[in-house]
Amino acid sequence: MKTFSRRAVATYAHDIFMAGASFWLSLYLRLGEDIGHYSHTLIWQYDVAFMAVAAVVFYGVGLYRGIWRYASLPDLLGLARAVTLLILIYFPLAFVVTRLEGLPRSLFGLNWLVLMALLGGPRFVYRLLKDGSLKNIVGNASGGIPILLIGAGEGADLFIRSTGRDAQQLYRVVGMVADDERRVGRAIGGIPVLGTVAELPQIVRRLDRRGQKPQRLILSGRAAEGDALHRLLDLANGLGIPLARLPRLTEFKDTREDASRTIEPIAIEDLLGRPQTVLDRDGMRALIAGKRVLVTGAGGTIGAELTRQIAAFGPARLILFDNGEYALYAIEREVIESFPNLPRRALIGDVRDSRRVDAVIAAERPDLVFHAAALKHVPMVEANPAEGVLTNAVGTRHVAEACRAHGVRAMVMISTDKAVNPANVMGASKRLAESICQALDILEARRTGGTRFVTVRFGNVLGSTGSVVPLFQRQLAAGGPLTVTHPEISRYFMTTREAVELVLQASALATSDGEAHGKIFVLDMGQPVKIVDLARQMIRLAGKRPDHDVKIEFIGLRPGEKLHEELFHAQEPLVPTAAEGIRLAAPRTIDYAMLSRALDELAEHAREGRTERLLVVLGNMVPEYASNAAAKGRAQGA
Repeated sequence: MKTFSRRAVATYAHDIFMAGASFWLSLYLRLGEDIGHYSHTLIWQYDVAFMAVAAVVFYGVGLYRGIWRYASLPDLLGLARAVTLLILIYFPLAFVVTRLEGLPRSLFGLNWLVLMALLGGPRFVYRLLKDGSLKNIVGNASGGIPILLIGAGEGADLFIRSTGRDAQQLYRVVGMVADDERRVGRAIGGIPVLGTVAELPQIVRRLDRRGQKPQRLILSGRAAEGDALHRLLDLANGLGIPLARLPRLTEFKDTREDASRTIEPIAIEDLLGRPQTVLDRDGMRALIAGKRVLVTGAGGTIGAELTRQIAAFGPARLILFDNGEYALYAIEREVIESFPNLPRRALIGDVRDSRRVDAVIAAERPDLVFHAAALKHVPMVEANPAEGVLTNAVGTRHVAEACRAHGVRAMVMISTDKAVNPANVMGASKRLAESICQALDILEARRTGGTRFVTVRFGNVLGSTGSVVPLFQRQLAAGGPLTVTHPEISRYFMTTREAVELVLQASALATSDGEAHGKIFVLDMGQPVKIVDLARQMIRLAGKRPDHDVKIEFIGLRPGEKLHEELFHAQEPLVPTAAEGIRLAAPRTIDYAMLSRALDELAEHAREGRTERLLVVLGNMVPEYASNAAAKGRAQGA
């Protein structure tokens, strides 16, 4: 019993007790009140012997590999085999020793039925209480592509049952691998847990010798994340077996019907391995529910996800603002389909047009404004500096001034890690946008009922427009090569959903914290990821070998690009917050009157196309940018 867990030992004891009880109950059902005329001492002797044989048989047939939580038809068949074997061993043995003195011969069949009920009943009642339905208690069929499940929990059980019901099943589960040693040697739905993840190569070799080599390794549930997933991917590549995953239980469209057909490739975001942040959803709901909310840049990656999550919290009205007609149309259609009863309005406009911005906010009177409109592509803004400044800095000023003028409760501005020690116009213009919101937040704090200006800073978003992941996907589809600017270049990454959840969390925190005025909320991005490593992982996830099937080419840093981004300036003191995954940075602030005068000059140069003068003024307003530009010039001169 060295492989038994505590629960298996308890189950073993339960079954032996039930074997003893079944003997008395069977005898009572056969004899009724006449049982009182029989020698109870003799019956106890028969019963103790019956329990002893049951203990040997139940252990010998491996009855305790099954897990009650996942009891199914194959487990019932296993019980039937064990009880049949017990009856076939005990009664002939008892006949040889005692000639069954004092026992009715019909007890043979009756005891089989009673013991089956006493052993199977508790298992399936427990399963019924857990699932709320008996229709899930079915087995696993044969046929289909042989697969090995990684993980032996809820997701594995759901998949096994689903494949068992599918008459044209695509997959056949030949075994499971667990990350918990206590489950090794047990079974779910008749499918054995063959070993741990570390033993995967040996398990595959054993299955190959039996003619059952898996053609897929399938992750079930949360069997591996982050570094563990990297190691598992290495093992899968070494074995030459593709790795995929089942959706998490919350992602199944219909967990009872579709589980066997929902195997997906490993998504690149699964490799980030960042632990899930515990969010204050009640605080987020209190911030949004029943409020009028406006989102600028609503058609962009971040703006669209903001729109989705805000709509789910039940605002009184949702106003979508974007200068791209199709992007605005697409997100509005999504809102209509998902939230048909939500009052909404989609408005075309550009944050660079102060009159349009002011008119929209004056007419809609939002309580909250989420400002996601920006130009974000570094080389593109570097080639068009005036446009970047007019959108990112001057546009932010237009939105902020309109919010202030029309009594908006709070404006939340989305910033970027490129604003820290900026080496390009995009980063410098976003640092200016941060300065505008900081200065106004301090200024408005002195006024009763003033607008709260919240700045949230984070790094790269996986899959966003212009990011490296869609580029790699297109290059992979074309057969490669994948282009990386530098072998050492790294970036912070997070998923769009995670970024927006933390933006809403920071917004809720800011509106309830009167001490954070003038500070910047910075999202915890985990550890930076080397882009070349990201490229190699994407090649491997496509089932190919880096540098062999698909090449990686280094093409040199692009204009304005840094090797490593930072989330904090060295001089920014970090302040913890009440929310996990969010910290406060306190960069220098500028008096808004002084900043406003400099912005007027900057805007004039941008509108008149005086690029050289524009960059000089931008460098004066953002000294770190001027310093980086000067250092770059010296390096190029050398």
